[in-house]
Amino acid sequence: MQPLLGRVRHILSWGECDPAGIIYYPTYYRWMDTATWTLVASAGYRAARMRDEHFAMPLVNAQCEFVSSPTFGDECEVRSFVSRFGRSSFTVQHEVVMAEGERVLARGSESRVWCRYESGPGSRLRAEPMPADLRSALGLAGA
Repeated sequence: MQPLLGRVRHILSWGECDPAGIIYYPTYYRWMDTATWTLVASAGYRAARMRDEHFAMPLVNAQCEFVSSPTFGDECEVRSFVSRFGRSSFTVQHEVVMAEGERVLARGSESRVWCRYESGPGSRLRAEPMPADLRSALGLAGA
């Protein structure tokens, strides 16, 4: 089964740039976070459902390799998929490219843990296996 590929487009705004007008590196991390939440939402677990069912997916590690810099006004696309699945942890791989021309701008990953709040948001989190329907939708059946 092929993993679900998420795609999120962004137009680089002035506030996401450094004084030279090129992307400020934390922007990539915000984009990767957005891409992960969008990927999970596209698999049936939107933010409202996550809150209602007391799910969370805290970030435990993130890394990014900066390859090339876009500038103010450039349209970029973040492409994401789950590359590894553990008992309750999973890794999302991201590639940021120019929307036109496919030039690679950055490659990164996030490691997260699937959790549930014991008694609602703000209470203690406990790791648990990712639901089978989400695993399947992400292309992880049998993983």
